[in-house]
Amino acid sequence: MGMKIALAGNPNCGKTTLFNALTGASQHVGNWPGVTVEKKEGKLRGHGDVIIQDLPGVYSLSPYTLEEVVTRDYLVTEQPDAILNIIDASNLERNLYLTTQLMELGLPVVIALNMMDVVRRQGGSIQSSALSQALGVPVIEISALKGEKCVEAALEAVRAAKSRQAAKPVTFGKDIEHALEQIGTQVSGHCQPSHNRWYAVKLFERDARTELPLGQMAKDTIEAYIKTVEDAQDDDAESIITNARYECAAKLAHAAGREGKAHKLTGSDKIDQIVTNRWLGFPIFVGIMFLVYYLSISTVGTMMTDWVNDVLFGEIIPPAVEGWLAAAATPEWLNGLVLDGIVAGVGSVLGFLPQMMVLFLCLAFLEDCGYMARIAFLMDRIFRRFGLSGKSFIPMLIGTGCGVPGIMASRTIENQRDRRMTVITTTFIPCSAKLPVIALIAGALFGGAWWVGPSAYFVGVAAIICSGIILKKTRLFVGDPAPFVMELPAYHWPSLKGVLRHMWERAVAFIKKAGTVIFLAVTLIWFLQTFNFRLEMVEQNESILASIGNVLAPIFAPLGWGDWRAAVAAISGLIAKENVVGTLGVLFGFAEVAEDGVEIWGTMQQVFTPVAAYSFLVFNLLCAPCFAAIGAVRRELGGKWTLIAVGYQCLLAYMVSLCIYQFGALLTGAASFGVGTVAAIIILVVFLYLLFRPQPKAEAKLRRAAVKA
Repeated sequence: MGMKIALAGNPNCGKTTLFNALTGASQHVGNWPGVTVEKKEGKLRGHGDVIIQDLPGVYSLSPYTLEEVVTRDYLVTEQPDAILNIIDASNLERNLYLTTQLMELGLPVVIALNMMDVVRRQGGSIQSSALSQALGVPVIEISALKGEKCVEAALEAVRAAKSRQAAKPVTFGKDIEHALEQIGTQVSGHCQPSHNRWYAVKLFERDARTELPLGQMAKDTIEAYIKTVEDAQDDDAESIITNARYECAAKLAHAAGREGKAHKLTGSDKIDQIVTNRWLGFPIFVGIMFLVYYLSISTVGTMMTDWVNDVLFGEIIPPAVEGWLAAAATPEWLNGLVLDGIVAGVGSVLGFLPQMMVLFLCLAFLEDCGYMARIAFLMDRIFRRFGLSGKSFIPMLIGTGCGVPGIMASRTIENQRDRRMTVITTTFIPCSAKLPVIALIAGALFGGAWWVGPSAYFVGVAAIICSGIILKKTRLFVGDPAPFVMELPAYHWPSLKGVLRHMWERAVAFIKKAGTVIFLAVTLIWFLQTFNFRLEMVEQNESILASIGNVLAPIFAPLGWGDWRAAVAAISGLIAKENVVGTLGVLFGFAEVAEDGVEIWGTMQQVFTPVAAYSFLVFNLLCAPCFAAIGAVRRELGGKWTLIAVGYQCLLAYMVSLCIYQFGALLTGAASFGVGTVAAIIILVVFLYLLFRPQPKAEAKLRRAAVKA
């Protein structure tokens, strides 16, 4: 079995960046808690027998959050061979608080002092040798972002593991140490000798998660020692240890040097005075996200997508494939499968890859420079007014890449009600799989209109806020939002390598999906739209798929797209959202989906008016996510809540799309007043009532009870 080195540190200390540098892994690096919700592992490059374990970023080992539970359980139960503790040198004292806990685990510890360049830029200086002497463990200065001395730090941890020399815990005051020594004698024999100090401290703190098979006499003896210290210091035991740790951290930081002029505003602080301003922050956020989607869908991304669609999948690949098939004298059904099924379906999806890569590039830049963390801070101000927490927005930010990790990131939310609501609403934010749908509707049906892409993003945000307001007024979700405290990392220029790698990771994942799930889906779609139930090749309107689609089509007719092809495309999106575009590519019979191609508009306008097209877009944005995301919801919430989540998402998508089409068609003259309009009015009235109704008395009592608890 290989040697295991655990990476432990505070959020935003550069731990995951170091993990990527050591292992070459392609794990996402972000600036918010919850990026590493579960422990991740990889082999140290050049040392296949050394496993590097990336643990969630935590501020302490007191298990108040799920991240802290994961980290603590691994360190105490599974016991790595050594701990590589990454410390943000620009916040030395705060980071050393966790270090004092790690040194009590009876394991070898090595300190990796990161971000020393920030300390020097702030006019500070830290003597790593002095810190090493004070702690009694090796201290290595590194730059995780630049990859400097990262391997040296890992190899130092390997040497420490081989020596099996456990770190010596820091000492507290005499009365505390006396009590811990006596408690240690009581736990001796009930745990590993190396864990004696750890359990003594935890029992002193009355840690609810610490359990040992102690007799009642031993428990009474321990309680007596704790009570003696509490009476002497006139404080509770947990606070006594916490204060003692902070004192130790302050002394260690003082011994090591100074961090810089804390009173002086940094460049990052000055930027935050503008971008997190109460009045300017949200408009700036709206402007930035508008620019991101404008660049991705309407300008830079469109230029490259046009070439891919018109040239690569228009003039190069289809004729070449057709020529190969003709030379091989393949049967007609195989020609149809390859050209009308695979090339048309997969090609229609891959045609939007350039736009997706531009979006990934922009989002990677915003995440790595530190701005995305500010968005969560800004949204907390807005969310809190409606009974939500900014902590709920973090999974939604992560979900812009893929809904699955966004759903998993909800584990960082302690409040069960808020966590459930976050899981239910996270997938309203457009993920990368929905971008081809947005780009197709914007290009083919709105002539590349600049507003379609940004509006899709803010429809998702509005759905989250409105859902939160409505759901918070029900018994299932009532209660005050969880407190949201978050460190805002200093702004910095992201490394070009990191941003490009982040973009490439997502692009490769999308290509793999196109080559597997979407490939199989469009192949199935082609088969169903080519053959009838007697497995005879027939016209599309007489096929198996048409028979199924004609049953489903009336359900969606009030939404403006009652054509069976549109209904089938929407249903296929449950497998993977990209399938919506792939299915349309097969069913409408074009081998490429050019954004502004006249032939495309001429074909699709038979099914979609502009209002119906936007209704179709919104339905696919808000409806239940792909099977992978639904599976993630089930793992997080269980079967019952998965049904509730999927039901709510489908119902909301249907009602919003119905209102968009019915009111839009009425205003544009595309439809007259009818039953659908009446239904839309009723839905709107009920929605406004639920949105603005006062807090019901029963729920208000529950909320007050939750606050008292």
